[in-house]
Amino acid sequence: MTDPAQQPTPALVWRKERRVPRRQAPGVDRIVRQALAIADAEGLSALSMRRVAADLRSGTASLYRYVASRDELLDLMVDEVHGETEPPALTGDWRADLDAVARDVRARLLRHPWLGSELTGRPALGANSLRRYDLALTAAAALTPDITFASHAVDTVMAHVFGSTAQELAELQAQRRSGLTEEQWRAGVGPYIREVIDSGDYPQFARRVTDAEDTGPDEQFAFGLACVLDGLAARARSTGAARDAGSAQ
Repeated sequence: MTDPAQQPTPALVWRKERRVPRRQAPGVDRIVRQALAIADAEGLSALSMRRVAADLRSGTASLYRYVASRDELLDLMVDEVHGETEPPALTGDWRADLDAVARDVRARLLRHPWLGSELTGRPALGANSLRRYDLALTAAAALTPDITFASHAVDTVMAHVFGSTAQELAELQAQRRSGLTEEQWRAGVGPYIREVIDSGDYPQFARRVTDAEDTGPDEQFAFGLACVLDGLAARARSTGAARDAGSAQ
């Protein structure tokens, strides 16, 4: 069995000094921008070093002088996205600040549909990514001095953001795949839904269709986020993790 201490350390793109591009060579910044354009328009399945090189009218080998691999390119892309806008300013109100952080992340996920899959695995370690994560932890620390609780709080909020946004993006993907808007799809399945309701076999589903308010993704996201924040406040109070009685509101 190989000694874990002898395992090779993964090369970190963040420790590398960026090479100055040669004359007419693309350089890291142009490579990352072109990769983002491809991923945003066509998804990560279309992204390869060869494709980026072709779009930049460059040789694939020349790209490897600046970016060692597709994985390294993805790391750079994630950090570039995290730096494209300023993070929300914190107010010291943990609830308002975590709400703002969550909405900020959601906005980036909707602008870059490929991003969610890259953020739900190993943590992003670029400067922009770490800055935003540290800010989220700072927001949660206004609720509790317990860094473990604060970390779990941020992870729980992000789980809601990723899950609800994935559902929203899946609907958009279904529309592109079928060529039908949500309204057109509903019109098409309407007769079948009426049969299901009339059967009486699914009474709560029938109530949902006929009586529930038809809210959009923004309202649904806000409802879920409020529930998560309510739960964090209640958990902080019940476990004694709250910074003070007034903070867990």
